Amino acid sequence: MISASGKARKPQYVRGNNEDVFQQLRVEAHMIVERLESKRRWEILFKAFLFPFLYFASWVCAITWGANPWVFYGCYFAMGLLIVFNYLNIVHDAVHGTIFRKKETNNAYVYLFDLMGANSFIWKTRHVRYHHNYPNVNGWDTDIEQSDLARVFPSGGYSRIHKYQHLYLPFIYPLFLFNWLVIRDFKDFFKKNNTVKKLVKIPRIEYVKLFLFKGLFFFYMIFLPKLILPLSWGQVILAFVIMVFIASVFALFVLLPPHANTESEFPLPDESNKFKHNWFMHMLKTTNDVNGNNWFTRFFMGCFNYHVVHHLFPNVNHVFYPEITQALKEFAAKHDLPYRSFPILTTLKNHYLLLKQNRMEFDIFEETM
Repeated sequence: MISASGKARKPQYVRGNNEDVFQQLRVEAHMIVERLESKRRWEILFKAFLFPFLYFASWVCAITWGANPWVFYGCYFAMGLLIVFNYLNIVHDAVHGTIFRKKETNNAYVYLFDLMGANSFIWKTRHVRYHHNYPNVNGWDTDIEQSDLARVFPSGGYSRIHKYQHLYLPFIYPLFLFNWLVIRDFKDFFKKNNTVKKLVKIPRIEYVKLFLFKGLFFFYMIFLPKLILPLSWGQVILAFVIMVFIASVFALFVLLPPHANTESEFPLPDESNKFKHNWFMHMLKTTNDVNGNNWFTRFFMGCFNYHVVHHLFPNVNHVFYPEITQALKEFAAKHDLPYRSFPILTTLKNHYLLLKQNRMEFDIFEETM
């Protein structure tokens, strides 16, 4: 729907009788943060230094000792992993303002994303303005919205090629980051009538930053190593492909499980542009957790598996998610809330089943004949 100003009208959530439950959970979450703040503060700040340092240290190692191609490949492999670690532990929390107490410092850390090749302005807009407000809503959730090659939303546009998406997409997914770096960011800036521009007018300075940081990224990742090291273009590009492949695969293990699967709902607003549920229930019905609580997921993966509480409390740092999730589980059991958590292999299987389910366009007339 379009407003009188020409901008799209935002879908509206209805009020629900379980909003008092959310307020109780909110109080409990804030109490958990206050209780653990002094113990966990060092971890937040330590990660803010550690992961950016490891990323750029890997690049320095590649430039210094990369005359040996295997050392060069190994450093770029490490950078592929560290892009994901920096995204989960640093950039994602910085964009929600949960690392530092000063807004300006958080905003400065978001530029790490630009230095690693992805445009931070457009991602912040997509993630905070759209995905967090309207998860799994076709036409509004820009994190789920990907290439036209994929039909993830059951109500999404249909093309004959989607008939085979469950067969070809698993082989295309390793190009996820490459698509983000060289196609998706530019489409968001220059394509008319895209989702981002429904509510946002992109400032001119952001166009300058887009080209400036993209140029800097490809210069220090590809052209500078070729100028400094006795490596062929093929060897340098192969290292870059290794980095992109590793980052893409690792990132998709994080990005696919919480929303895009057959166990989650994909709500649409009705004729009056209102959702069936209130905001609280919408988050629970469109988001799930991933089973598992270990040192690796907590320290390196930014507690990505505790995704429900992230949507309920996006302004809380990830180091507090395990305890808040335990409180959520207790509230869910007590008040019959639809909290869900699955093993990661189950969520990936359910994502595949979603692709298979959405490969055909539903025809109501054919069904009723």
